[in-house]
Amino acid sequence: MPRTSCSNSHGELLLTLKTRFEANKARHRGIEWSAVESRLKASPKKLASLQLMEETGGEPDVVGIEKKTGEVLFYDCSTETPKGRVSVCYDRKGLESRKEHKPKDNAMDMAEAMGVTMLTEEEYHALQKLGEFDQKTSSWLRSPDAIRKLGGALYGERRYNRIFIGHNGAQSYYAVRGFRACLKV
Repeated sequence: MPRTSCSNSHGELLLTLKTRFEANKARHRGIEWSAVESRLKASPKKLASLQLMEETGGEPDVVGIEKKTGEVLFYDCSTETPKGRVSVCYDRKGLESRKEHKPKDNAMDMAEAMGVTMLTEEEYHALQKLGEFDQKTSSWLRSPDAIRKLGGALYGERRYNRIFIGHNGAQSYYAVRGFRACLKV
């Protein structure tokens, strides 16, 4: 997974995020960039996580405000699942259960290393109300413990102008399946 390099200044990232914010106002009606920017400037660790979301192809953007905490919500808003996070199984247990042809990594550990969380099923549905995402790919979703205990994991995708939530064994991986992230700032 790419790491933030010293040559990538926070100024460049902030400019990228501001440009995306202004180009996609329907995603965050009623939210002012100045408020987002001040929260970001006060949170260097969150900026580092956003940099990793950007470097792996997530195209993070503001999608709302957490009602209980007032935190700004960033989701990956790339049209397809982020290219730098595909071909991974769901979690470490799934990865370790593979006897052969193991993928390079797993979604849960990657998300943790990036300082983000994977989208839940509810968050994925909320994202899909903002645009048409994953029409050719699919994204692992943070799965309920009851499903994971049985060996499964959830993923989401959009096909036939409809949102589908499906399941696979947590050990499975596909070239077109990755994960989308959420970051609260």
